[in-house]
Amino acid sequence: MRVLVIGAGTGGLCLAHGLKKAGVDVALFERDRTPRSMLIGYRVGISPDGSKALHSCLPPAVFAEFVRTTARPPKHIVMRTEKYKELLVGEVDTNLDDSRSEKSVSRIAMRTALLNGLDDVVRFGKTFTHYTQHDDGTVTAHFEDGTSETGDVLVGADGAQSKVRRQRLPHAKVVDTGITSIAGKLPLTDENAKLLPPLADGGITLLFGPHGEFVIVHVMRFDGTGVEDDYIMWGYAAAHDKFPDLNGMSPAELKQVVLNLTPRFHPDLRELFAKASPETVFPIRVRTSERLEPWEPSSVTMIGDSVHLMTPGRGIGANTALRDAELLCRKLAEADRSGNTVQAIGEYEREMVEYGFHAVEASREMMDGTSLIHKPVIGRVAAAFSRTFLRVTNAVPPLKRKMLAEDAAERDHVSSAHEVVHAR
Repeated sequence: MRVLVIGAGTGGLCLAHGLKKAGVDVALFERDRTPRSMLIGYRVGISPDGSKALHSCLPPAVFAEFVRTTARPPKHIVMRTEKYKELLVGEVDTNLDDSRSEKSVSRIAMRTALLNGLDDVVRFGKTFTHYTQHDDGTVTAHFEDGTSETGDVLVGADGAQSKVRRQRLPHAKVVDTGITSIAGKLPLTDENAKLLPPLADGGITLLFGPHGEFVIVHVMRFDGTGVEDDYIMWGYAAAHDKFPDLNGMSPAELKQVVLNLTPRFHPDLRELFAKASPETVFPIRVRTSERLEPWEPSSVTMIGDSVHLMTPGRGIGANTALRDAELLCRKLAEADRSGNTVQAIGEYEREMVEYGFHAVEASREMMDGTSLIHKPVIGRVAAAFSRTFLRVTNAVPPLKRKMLAEDAAERDHVSSAHEVVHAR
């Protein structure tokens, strides 16, 4: 069997490693001209699902290098108001081994680590245009430079704007969620650390405003590994109608938009917004896939955002892509021995569609501009109710354990949820 993978993102690299490790011939094609092209070094949260997939697919030395490049893992999940007042605090179990633990990693560092050992597999500067399927069951990938490659299976790992998806599933919809986000990052200095909410240095912090807006704050400490300089990242999100037209705005203007929208937020949080390094500030209109009905399998399939794009609301997009990669790798390795390639892809797709679109829908619940909390007047009532619910949950240990266990179950489908997150 020869497998062609389009896209050297998180899922594509994991799949390529797994197939190579299983002895399957694999070639990976990436449109970027170099490993660091077009990458912004924001945090990727690796859940137990993601860790298990990477541990399964990567050679031991590459997995060890990946672990070395991670930042300090989060110890807390903290929810606060925009004025830094506590709503709910949970603790993440940091005693799990590397093959199952939560991890924080820079996107740049992760790609660099996962490229190790794939020099003979990855080809940069290859922009995919379309594919052709043949009567003998093979498939040919065509590229912008006029070249082509033929294999037995083609896997789209080419992200939200997937050209593979557009050809394979032209009816698949990617829709606007009604949410806009602006993100930025700044160096983690002693001075900047003083601006952080309590427990933010060592945790994941979510801050909720009175009009449905929210902020996520991550602190990335690499403990002198030389992987990357320590940094703070933040993301501000709200319904589209809260924002002016952002087209053509400079990074400085984007920062000012966030400051204009948050006059009553904690002054230290506003200072974090203001101090973001200009070259790191960018806007996103958050989009997501809609659930698909099952389709007939063929020699062309997809993983990750190319088939089930989701909002960052639950932080499980990259982890679902990794779960896809591990599952598809296992199915293709079995098919390499049995010869039942399309059957194996069908088995993968049936399972992937169920957990993948469940994750899409769970993530959209967290970032949906049409929800009540974003409406005028009633939105303030909904926000107040949500804050009261979180405070009550925080004060009643059984309720908090249940809530955190449900969240953990979304991120870890093998171990029992109480092993991953427990109440403070």
